[in-house]
Formats: sequence, structure tokens, C-alpha cells
Amino acid sequence: MHKHDLVYLTEDASHDAAIELINEEAFGPGRHTRAAARIREQGPHDRSLSFICADDGETIASVRMTPVQAGGVKAHLLGPLAVRPSHKSRGIGRELVRIAVEAAKRRGSEAIILVGDPPYYCQLGFERVAHNALNFPGPVDPARVLVVPVSDDAHQRLKGSISWRK
Repeated sequence: MHKHDLVYLTEDASHDAAIELINEEAFGPGRHTRAAARIREQGPHDRSLSFICADDGETIASVRMTPVQAGGVKAHLLGPLAVRPSHKSRGIGRELVRIAVEAAKRRGSEAIILVGDPPYYCQLGFERVAHNALNFPGPVDPARVLVVPVSDDAHQRLKGSISWRK
């Protein structure tokens, strides 16, 4: 039996090719047309808040965080989160989310937002955003817009457009 040596690291440029492959496997070529991807196209993600998981030196999972303005909230958009098929169902994605959310909180983010599967992400501390509260640059299922509110009034201020911020 092979013992896996999983290590979680802050993303750097040397991980780019592996992350692109992992995201291609997970989401396919249509991933660039999604509303969250359109936000990410507006500006770079924050590498210091983005993480990878390596198994014996091979990058097998990643999560990225992009700074956004969401209505009146200075937030981070979590995603994409992807794990290679060979390593799914081992808690790697959950750990990457935990690490990224905690890092964004320490950095002063008022909320961490994503578009994702509620049954998965609500177990990780995410809550639904009010229906149609945020306007994305493209179609999005409002039932899949989730948030970890950090500031006490984040839900009340999550109203309006969401876009990349410096």
C-alpha cells in the first residue's frame, strides 16, 4: 500500500500549469464562460490567499481566491476549487477551503463568496446569499451563491454588483 504524503502550500507561479490541468479535468472547456470566471478575468487572483495540495511533490488540488467588491462588501471570491479524480473523497477539497477561508479572514476580508453546490459548501460554513442580491457579469443560479460572512452586517451589505477589486 502506498502512503500518501499530502502537503498544503501557498500557490506560486510554478503551479500554474498543473492548476490549469486540474481545472480542465474538473470543469472542462466551458469553465471560462461561467459568471465567476468572468469576474476572475477582470483581474488577477491573490496568490497569497490561494493554495495547492501536493502528493509526493505532484500538485493534485488547488483553490484560488480573488479579491472582489460585492455590493458594499470587500470580499474574496473562492474558486475554482478542484481536486484530481485520483484524489477525490479524501477531504482534500474541504481542507483547502478551510485554509483559504481562514487566510482571507486573517487578511481582513468581510466575506468569502462562491458559486457552488450548497449541500457541499454549507457543511463548510457557507450560507445562502439573499436571492438575486448580487448581480454577476453573466448568468448565475442565485440558489448557488453562497457566503461565509465575516463582518456582522455582511448579509445586509451584499446587495448590488460583484466585480474584481484591487
